[in-house]
Amino acid sequence: MSDNPLLTITDLIDFPAIKPEHVVPGMKALIEDAQKALKTSNAKETPATWDAVITPLEQRTLKLSRAWGAVSHLMSVCDEPKLREAYNEALPIVTQFWIGLSQSELSEKYKAIKESDEFKTLSATRQRIINEELKDFMLAGAFLPAKRKEQLKAIKETLAKESQKFSENLLDATNAYGLLVEDKSDLAGIPDDDIASFKEAAQAAGQEGYRITLQVPHYLAVMQYAQNRALRETLYKAYVTRASELDFDGRFNNNDVMRHIVQLRETEAKLLDFKNYGEVSLATKMADTPQEVIAFLRDLAKRSLPQAKNDMKEVKQFARDTLKIDDPQSWDLPFASEKLRQARYSYSDQEVKQYFTLPNVFNGLFGLVPTLFGIRIVPDTAPVWHPDVRFFRIENDKGEKVAQFYMDLYARPNKRGGAWMDNDRTRNRLYGQLQTPVAYLVCNFAKPVGDKPALLTHDDVLTLFHEFGHGLHHMLFRIEEPAASGINGVEWDAVECPSQFMENFAWDWTVLQNLTGHVKTGEKLPRTLFDKMLAAKNFQSAMAMVRQLEFGLFDMLLHTDFDPEKDSILELLAEVRKEVAVTEQPAYNRFPNSFSHIFAGGYAAGYYSYKWAEVMSSDAFSLFEETGILNPATGKKWLDEVLAVGSSRPAIESFIAFRGRAPKIDALLRHSGIKG
Repeated sequence: MSDNPLLTITDLIDFPAIKPEHVVPGMKALIEDAQKALKTSNAKETPATWDAVITPLEQRTLKLSRAWGAVSHLMSVCDEPKLREAYNEALPIVTQFWIGLSQSELSEKYKAIKESDEFKTLSATRQRIINEELKDFMLAGAFLPAKRKEQLKAIKETLAKESQKFSENLLDATNAYGLLVEDKSDLAGIPDDDIASFKEAAQAAGQEGYRITLQVPHYLAVMQYAQNRALRETLYKAYVTRASELDFDGRFNNNDVMRHIVQLRETEAKLLDFKNYGEVSLATKMADTPQEVIAFLRDLAKRSLPQAKNDMKEVKQFARDTLKIDDPQSWDLPFASEKLRQARYSYSDQEVKQYFTLPNVFNGLFGLVPTLFGIRIVPDTAPVWHPDVRFFRIENDKGEKVAQFYMDLYARPNKRGGAWMDNDRTRNRLYGQLQTPVAYLVCNFAKPVGDKPALLTHDDVLTLFHEFGHGLHHMLFRIEEPAASGINGVEWDAVECPSQFMENFAWDWTVLQNLTGHVKTGEKLPRTLFDKMLAAKNFQSAMAMVRQLEFGLFDMLLHTDFDPEKDSILELLAEVRKEVAVTEQPAYNRFPNSFSHIFAGGYAAGYYSYKWAEVMSSDAFSLFEETGILNPATGKKWLDEVLAVGSSRPAIESFIAFRGRAPKIDALLRHSGIKG
């Protein structure tokens, strides 16, 4: 056991050393150690004080969390059969421990601390942690009668398994698909870089020709650029039926998994004496009630729909008149939109992409943060899980280490789709000396082809800035309490604010100059091309807005006004689309089956958070517009009042401390080019 790398983590994790056979024994050993600490904290003779109850338990549970976090991370970026088997064997063991802890007598110790004289002497951060933990104990069922507590525990264990199954089905369905195109002429219109990527994928699979997968870079290349309408339709259908009964004869079907997840969540809500799961979700968020969220989404829809309908009418008319597509369908719209944008603004994503090489984007991004936040980013070394992964260190103006982070940026098989930031380690002094934060920043960009550097679309650049914003929120935190460190404890509908905020800088001319260099000539992005990009910035923005509102409204209604025993998930989505959507989807579209955010992520009854937080992020950035985009004083204020304080106070207090008032919706509508 002593050679198990999960048990010997001190500083950085030795990812290459972690093998599937380490997972189950490692988790069992760490849980056994944590159980001993829990037993001591719960003991009657243990005084109800922070140092006697909380600190020793945090030391053990942080070791467990970090080791399990490493395994979970590997499952996201390197999913393979033996690791999956080990993960699924360990999952119920780990889940049972955390549920057991959250339902234990520890809740009574926390209550006793709150009612003690010591509570008044604790820092405001520690007082907030105790209050928030008591809320979490309530949501875990700690104060329920024994029978209901056991029922809730069983539900939470099953939910963990079902969410994992949802993820596995989606990943397996995505990986199982590969369309072999033998005749290159069938790929007319698709950029050469993407065709080269298709060829490399075919070679890797031992095939001749061009293999198109459902990885996002491949999928978008076909949908935006392929002149072959039949090819677009084929790939579209494969993508929107993933993990459904229509995909691979239902081998990876998520239908029953989704329904079971919704049923379990509804039962969980009833056991906790909430009306629905939406209320459970909002108990720890900024928004007060599901009705408030639904009204917020519908108000944004009302403001956006007229413009979105005009946008849709315009692109369909263009498809008919210019592209001679008599009856434009869902698989035609990305292609027609790209052609319309090129016609209107005289540039294409492919043209812009040539200026955004990954090395230049890194240089520009890493050059921006010293101006704004007084830090610098330098390359660092660490054991990594894949050769493509890069590792960096953040230093302050004295050269002291502030944080470190991994970047895993390219799409590949056995890696979960999408982009995300996750934390490996939070800032703390639990072991007597300062432990600085470590983060994972993960994207799914197209890999470099041949000897060229990777090329990013401007959307990719926005994604990178977004995830880096999450990373800064986690890594620039100054308070050293693990429960409130980084993004821990930040309300879920506020956690997207710092990430969305960073995206705005990727639209500033001065910043963009430093992000660009043509792949062949090294020339900076020309001002004329930037002006075209800026003019096109809000092209079809209202359509994009209502698409997000569709997802958010569907999610909240699914968790508040839906009977999983009788109602149909697809029919609910159809009703939402009638209300807020402008895109007509074919009957075979099975979008919910791949909606990982709400079925396998943390966004159940919380997808609205993206727009809720965007109101704050747009309003926050408007202060930079007023004082100067690269104003160091405003940057320092953002760092001091938002990033550095994390969840040590409510998010709305941090926003007001920065902006001087409550958030307004005006900046979001203005930045989106919506006149509503």
